[in-house]
Amino acid sequence: MDAAKRLATLNRIRKLSRLMDTSIRIPLTGFRIGIDPIIGLVPGAGDLISTAFSAYIIFLAARFGISRQDLTKMIFNVGLEAVVGTVPFVGDLFDAFYKSNIRNLAILEQHLTVVEPELKEVSDELYSGKFSQV
Repeated sequence: MDAAKRLATLNRIRKLSRLMDTSIRIPLTGFRIGIDPIIGLVPGAGDLISTAFSAYIIFLAARFGISRQDLTKMIFNVGLEAVVGTVPFVGDLFDAFYKSNIRNLAILEQHLTVVEPELKEVSDELYSGKFSQV
């Protein structure tokens, strides 16, 4: 994958992670949730849909050549959220606070800081100016 595609993929991961975990600010609290806990309210299918989005984010992140250990952490984050998410209401609260996609984004960005710092720097500059309010 060339640098432009890698940059586009990283920004896609950022957008999806933030959409799922932090895209909605709750008024008067400053707390942010995403659509993940909202989708999770749909009995049965909601948790499957959320897990599918999270799996797609991991699939995209794996294209950056992250280590097996980091990939395992990412899968654990999503798996934990998926399992706890099956518990009615409590699982949705857990989804709102645990934010597995943001955790996985942090793992990927840590990897990129070490392996491809120039890609992360360019991406940070482009992303922060364009999407700082998300």
